[in-house]
Amino acid sequence: MPEISKKEFDVLVALKESENDVSQRQLEEVTGHSLSTINRKIKELEEKGLVKDGKITSNGEKALEPYEVKRAIFIAAGFGSRLVPITLNTPKPLVRVNGQRIIDGLLDAVVKAGINEIYIVRGYLAEQFDQLLYKYPMIKFLENPIYNEANNISSAMCARHLLKNAYVFEADLLISNPAIIKKYHYSSEFLGIKIDRSDDWCFKVKDGIITEQTVGGVDCYQMVGISYWNSEDGSRLEKDIKKAYEQPGGKELYWEQTPLKVFKNDYKVAIDECKAEDIIEIDTFRELKAIDKTYDV
Repeated sequence: MPEISKKEFDVLVALKESENDVSQRQLEEVTGHSLSTINRKIKELEEKGLVKDGKITSNGEKALEPYEVKRAIFIAAGFGSRLVPITLNTPKPLVRVNGQRIIDGLLDAVVKAGINEIYIVRGYLAEQFDQLLYKYPMIKFLENPIYNEANNISSAMCARHLLKNAYVFEADLLISNPAIIKKYHYSSEFLGIKIDRSDDWCFKVKDGIITEQTVGGVDCYQMVGISYWNSEDGSRLEKDIKKAYEQPGGKELYWEQTPLKVFKNDYKVAIDECKAEDIIEIDTFRELKAIDKTYDV
């Protein structure tokens, strides 16, 4: 199967996901590439046998298979101390916001994208996550017995053998735009929101590639706790997460510091840009009350 460039990938995915005939003008809008680029890439894809008469061929679909997301992993073991008192009796991902559990929006987006292999790493009040099986019977649980003794790298340790072609989610994100969860990814990517200034975790980015993860920054991307790892990087992470965890102070790491800090020279992680209105993290009980007035009593 011939290799495809990022622009060819974008065109193939747009053709694959369109239910009807799609014009080059529509491809321009969907991919963000110029009309002349679309025209050129269509011709190149036709020469490779991946597109015919404006439609993706069976060979084109095969060319996309290495880029297909195989599974989704949710990191959901923690206590959620900043959301006390609600989390005293309920794990944060299961807290209801405007009538729906926080994690349901993420799970619905994953299922809508056609990703049906789903794992949840649980710890605090673990048995409460069983309620998800009524709506999502495909879920498999991974147990983290030391969630209260280490940072979330302990949850990544439980799932490190599953990271090839996989999404990794923080399970407490409130999503409003399911389209940011995609069936295909060209490379390993981390979701981020372009921002002028941030006091939170953020990324410095050059030419679309994350160069540094920092706390606070200007002209940066605010980190969103959703990432995708291709087959090569996922395989490398399986070993590197264990190495990072076992080094002095390793239990205090956040898992994503493995590829973004500890072994950052071995990874090339792209930024996957989204908008502030697409997804938010509810950090505090005050923020929860601002979003859902039923808690403001």
